[in-house]
Amino acid sequence: MENIIPQLLVGVFISIAASLLGVFAVLKRMSLVGDALSHVALPGLALAVFLKINPFLGALMFLFVSVVGIWLLEYRSKLSVETIVGVFFTSSLALGALLIPQLELFEALFGDISKLTYNDVFLSVFFSIVLIVILLAVYKKLALHMVSQDLAYSIGIKSKQLEFVYLMLFALGVALGIKFIGALLMGALIIIPAAAAKNVSRSLKEFMFLSAAFGAVSAVLGIYISDFYSYPPGPIFILVGAVIFMLSFIWRMFKR
Repeated sequence: MENIIPQLLVGVFISIAASLLGVFAVLKRMSLVGDALSHVALPGLALAVFLKINPFLGALMFLFVSVVGIWLLEYRSKLSVETIVGVFFTSSLALGALLIPQLELFEALFGDISKLTYNDVFLSVFFSIVLIVILLAVYKKLALHMVSQDLAYSIGIKSKQLEFVYLMLFALGVALGIKFIGALLMGALIIIPAAAAKNVSRSLKEFMFLSAAFGAVSAVLGIYISDFYSYPPGPIFILVGAVIFMLSFIWRMFKR
């Protein structure tokens, strides 16, 4: 697809979905989990290359299996979710580096949205909408769970099930972003817009709205800049997001 419109469509939808996930990752101080889970997807990408299927589906299958393992280990051991994800992260990174062919390795790490097919566009937009709808349906319970599990439990919120749902949505978000930005930068796609929004928001709804807006703006500017200068879109998107974060930080400093 040489037309930039499909790239913008995919970039905006995936960025909004990832940025909303980032809100709750920031609330629970899970900023590194997104980065780690994105590397967990690498063996799934290798599987997709081997089976000659869509990379999104390969990454999604492996991520879902890994999330189930992480969730079970978290509640059956004394280890934190960050520690368990770290184990999966390092193991998957090593396995992925061994299995992914050299020619596909750069694309797996940094993505290439310019190679989108119509099937990629449909899958990306459809699953982004699914993720956003589910997240908006449970965001109040999820926010309470992230802030205080004891308080959430006292009013009947099933924290274990809710955390499992969030981790599965997280896995879906990571799988969606692999084609757009690659495994190496996916954590930044989730965290940077949310971190910028936290600097300037005063309520949860404002936090979520601004995070989604910053993510969408970063995607649009990143795609246009990369198209104009023929740069890889993934790194440009992250740099645009970093500029937005710095501006939000400066704004916060002057508002004090």
